[in-house]
Amino acid sequence: MSAVMPEPTWVALGPIDSIPRLGARVLRRDGGDIAIFRTTDDQVFALLNRCPHKGGPLSEGIVYGRTVACPLHNWCLDLATGQAKAPDEGCAPSFPVRVEDGHVLVSLTPGAD
Repeated sequence: MSAVMPEPTWVALGPIDSIPRLGARVLRRDGGDIAIFRTTDDQVFALLNRCPHKGGPLSEGIVYGRTVACPLHNWCLDLATGQAKAPDEGCAPSFPVRVEDGHVLVSLTPGAD
């Protein structure tokens, strides 16, 4: 018997232009804030706003390509997966994001589509 997964809860964040290119916005929520990032080519990603190393606020990090560098100790995380890049190890949970008609929607369920 398989468990039925609940439908993800999607939250409308606003227009994609409300997130600066190479920047982030924060969605406050119980269980940890979510950082929503925008790349130069308008891809949007979401990670728990907490570096797996020392808990630094990823939303305040430097975004380049599809990577964010934590502002505390420069750990680099893949925006799509939350996985730390070698030689560092660890992962920040990622959240599904979609853009519909120029508006960003973020799932409150990590890894659920």
